[in-house]
Order: sequence, then structure tokens, then C-alpha cells
Amino acid sequence: MKKEELRIVYMGTPDFAVESLRRLVENGYNVVGVITMPDKPAGRGHKIQFSPVKQYALSRNLPLLQPEKLKDENFLSALRAWRADLQIVVAFRMLPEVVWNMPSLGTFNLHASLLPQYRGAAPINRAIMNGDTVTGATTFFLSHEIDTGAIAQQRSVPILPDDNAGTLHDKLMMLGAEMVTDTVDALLENRLVRIEQQELINEPLRPAPKIFKEDCRIAFSQPARKIHDFVRGLSPYPAAWCSWSNGRETFAPVKIFETEVVENGNGKAVGSLCTDGKTFIEIACGSGAIRLKSLQLPAKKRLSVEELLRGFPLDETWRCD
Repeated sequence: MKKEELRIVYMGTPDFAVESLRRLVENGYNVVGVITMPDKPAGRGHKIQFSPVKQYALSRNLPLLQPEKLKDENFLSALRAWRADLQIVVAFRMLPEVVWNMPSLGTFNLHASLLPQYRGAAPINRAIMNGDTVTGATTFFLSHEIDTGAIAQQRSVPILPDDNAGTLHDKLMMLGAEMVTDTVDALLENRLVRIEQQELINEPLRPAPKIFKEDCRIAFSQPARKIHDFVRGLSPYPAAWCSWSNGRETFAPVKIFETEVVENGNGKAVGSLCTDGKTFIEIACGSGAIRLKSLQLPAKKRLSVEELLRGFPLDETWRCD
């Protein structure tokens, strides 16, 4: 079968999923339909906003479904009518077996980690937060347990010292798009070798559960290096945060986007703030200190430390927790 004949249904929602869909469409693969999340209100005006995948699908006049429930019979009938040979999932949602088992060639997913490590919703963030220096992407076939199916392809990338969740997201998005088309080609050419994840487990597994607001609060009792990795693993979104207080005023959340490590610290108590009021802000940690580079006060825009200090009279009566 040629790629122009293989009937592909694509499922995805955020920006991360657009590049893989674009590669498929613009390289002549036969995408017969796209499935994305229902439209939702967003922003202060609660205007209905289309997902990035929907926006791209509409721009290419691709058939589109947006089911509320994936077991709804109307949706399943519409999906069957597309007569997919293969389904591809990138950053969508957990599928029931009746959906992922429908095509003759099955359903494969692109996951932004080196499975079986970092199964879950936040693999990019968690790898950086844990101080890893290597990560990657995996295509694998869906099975009953989430993120556990047989691996089709896997490729690694370094996590550089100045990478954050945003830069790593973009690297893996581009790498993953290449892997999606390569996985389809391998299927078509009958040269794909599936590897069971159990064969790759030779160390304790690190999970990548969804990140909630309280998970992003900085614990300054930890070492400065750990906090630095925590910050960049959450930057630019959802962003690490803390509260600032001087006994009279409290600001929370103060979002921290960029830091650097001060190995020897400043000799102050954990959470103490050190500044010259003009060029730097340091916060004492369990060991060492972090020097802030960019941050955001509540209801304000993101600023560099120098910009913040020009308009905010910060002194060492403030502390962080």
C-alpha cells in the first residue's frame, strides 16, 4: 500500500500536535479525518476558542470531529465511516479500546519521553525538574494500560543546561513529527520492529503525572540546584511560584521563570531575600541560593529583575515561602 492510499485518522489538540499533522498533510499522506477536543471558552471574555489542531484542520479543509464522549455511538459511527487503516494520536486524551482497536493497523501515539520512563501527562516538565540531561520521544501502539504499549520508534535528545520546558517542548515537537512520518513509512514497508516496554525496564520508573498549581510552589528548603531545575522545568508554563511577604504586605503568586545557581549562597536563613535594590535578587535555599533573572508579580507582566527593581522598592525585610 502507498502512503496516498493508507487511510489515516489523526487525533490531537494543542500546538505540540500541529506539527505532526502538518508533516503528514504536506508530505502527501492520506489524512481522511481529524479528531480534536470540543471548543471551550477562554480568556477574560470567555470567547469560544478553537484548538490549534482544529485551526490547522480547518485551514486544510480536513473532515473534523469533536466528540464530548469517546464512547458515544454517534461519534463511533462517524469514526467507522472514515474507514481508517491507521490512527495516530499526539497529545489528545486517553482512548477507550473501542476506538484504539478499530483500525486494521491499530493506533500509535507519540509520547515526549523515552518510554517506559515518564509515563503520564507531563513528561517534558518532569524530566527537567528531575535534573535529567537526556530525554527523547517515543512512538508506540496503544494498549489497555496508559503509555505501556509496544514501542515502534525511539530517539533521544540532550537536555542542555539552558533548556526549559518551552525550548524542550519545541525540540521534541519537531523530532516527534519526523518520527510520526517515519513510523508510518516503516509500517507501509513492513520493516517496523515492535519492542515490548517490559524489555526496557532496568531501573526504577519515574512517573510524569499531571501538574497542578500547588505542585508548582517552590520549597526553598531544597538545594539551590534542585530549585533551579524545578523552575526551568515549569517555565514558561505553568511556572514555578512562591509568595513574598514583609510582614505588612504579601504578594502571591510570584511566578519565577529564570534563575541561576549561587553555589556558596549568601549565608542567610532559608527563604531570606537578598538584594541591592537595583540589579539583583537572591533567595537563600537549603544549600546555596538562587539568583532570579525574570519573574512576574500578581496581575503584572513578566519582567527582568532589573526592570522590576526600577519600579518596586524591594529590600531585605522581605522573605519568600
